Amino acid sequence: MKKEKSLRKLLIPTMLILSSAIMAVAWLGHLKYKEDLSFITSALFAWFLVLPEYLLNIAAIRWGVGVFAPSVMASINLASGIVFIALVSHYMLGEEISLQKYLGFGLMIVAMFFISSSNSTKTEKA
Repeated sequence: MKKEKSLRKLLIPTMLILSSAIMAVAWLGHLKYKEDLSFITSALFAWFLVLPEYLLNIAAIRWGVGVFAPSVMASINLASGIVFIALVSHYMLGEEISLQKYLGFGLMIVAMFFISSSNSTKTEKA
């Protein structure tokens, strides 16, 4: 049981981060081909990516409860999502990543350290 929990401690954040990467491509990737693709084609492309992302995200959250607090998992997902939005914007769309953005990402890393260092995995039942 302990080995399974330690495996989930690695697997859950990996799944959440991968989910964020897929969502960033779904949200912004089609903009690279804005002139070549119709709105419908772009929407279908995005939905094609969103379905596996959603399944990955929900599975990670369901498997992660008891290993991580829900707030920690949401923080991992949101913080990595912001970073992937910046990476997709930079590498696919040519947006410059400024010093302010690098500083902001650094602050997110510090915030994630504080958020994830609390050992609370208890969830209140409504």
